[in-house]
Amino acid sequence: MGKGKTRDHLGRPVVAVTGMGVVTSLGQGIDDNWSALTSGKSGIHRITRFPVDHLRTTIAGTVDFLFDEAPRSAVLTEKLAELAAEEAIARARIGTPGDFPGMLFMAVPPVELDWSVKRELFEGGDTTTADPYDRMIDSAMSLNSPEAYEYALYACVAEKTADRFGTRGAPISLSTACASGATAIQLGVEAIRRGDTDAALCIGTDGSVQAESLIRFSLLSALSTNNEDPATASRPFSKNRDGFVMAEGAGALVLEDYDAAVARGAEILAVIRGVGEQADDFHRTRSKPDGSPVIGAMRQALGDAGIGLDEINYINAHGTSTPENDKMEALSLEAVFGEHVKSIPISSNKSMIGHTLTAAGAIEAVFSIQTIRSGVIPPTINHDVADPSVSLDVVPNVAREAPVSMVLSNSFGFGGQNACLVIAASPA
Repeated sequence: MGKGKTRDHLGRPVVAVTGMGVVTSLGQGIDDNWSALTSGKSGIHRITRFPVDHLRTTIAGTVDFLFDEAPRSAVLTEKLAELAAEEAIARARIGTPGDFPGMLFMAVPPVELDWSVKRELFEGGDTTTADPYDRMIDSAMSLNSPEAYEYALYACVAEKTADRFGTRGAPISLSTACASGATAIQLGVEAIRRGDTDAALCIGTDGSVQAESLIRFSLLSALSTNNEDPATASRPFSKNRDGFVMAEGAGALVLEDYDAAVARGAEILAVIRGVGEQADDFHRTRSKPDGSPVIGAMRQALGDAGIGLDEINYINAHGTSTPENDKMEALSLEAVFGEHVKSIPISSNKSMIGHTLTAAGAIEAVFSIQTIRSGVIPPTINHDVADPSVSLDVVPNVAREAPVSMVLSNSFGFGGQNACLVIAASPA
């Protein structure tokens, strides 16, 4: 394991990003996603995977181009992770197929059997299906069959991903609500800093748009009901925002000890300068109104990076499009950055891809790196009615060319799970 001589301000190994991959409702791969994102294109559309006429919300950012028929959520969650990881590992040119020389940190939704599968198990199942996930409900299988048991396990997606890519050690499977993708990256950074590994594969994935989850979020009054024009439903920081739009996707990063990456001739895409997290014990779904845990997480990430407020030149906002979250995030940013916040471009990818839940932090980390590398800041689309209580430069509607060398990427989850990343351009 490489010792590493390049150290940060606290004497820790510098953590480099050498590979990244992404899948969202905008497409598969970084090129397609970035082209759509910087063009202000929306991936939100009417749900066709299951009947929605009886639901209050009938739209989502589903990834429909991977399967001919609607997949079970666990199968889609696994497939999205696989595609993002394949792109990231290929970009990093690390290891060999099926032999990744590092640990796996994987953010997954609380995967369990879909309610329809549970019902079919109860009723005896359908013997005609060929889908491997559906086969577990075959009437020839009992509730105690290995296949049914495997897919009912919370960590089954991480286990299968670890087997496919040949990662080292026990895979770490985690779920910290909408902060999960950023938390997976944080854990990878900390493992490399400790010297536990020279490389880490960090993935956030979520394919859980199905009737049950849609109903659950709808009962919380968290979802947008702007069904008539799906592309304009996600409106972060706008006065007429009315809720988030559920979405699917995956983001993956290959992290490495900087010196180990340089020694093997890897291209350094970016470095993770700082990580921060702070929990909020206020409510199961709502954030603390004064934003103190969010403020603490941002300050912790900036302190961990050892940088001043004026060094951040773009903020990838959590920006969910819910009335409460966006107001809380804006007030918290003002508390951290003061008047300087008005001069920092701040935009929300969720205005185009929707809220990918468990995957959001990882996907937005990929887009943050791409912002640094391209010098183009994605817009916050659908910003037609400004909120007078939000005095931020949200890069409204049109992408902006600007040099970006340091990004703060925010992820705030239900139940008060808050994680922030400081991502920087590669050192010269």
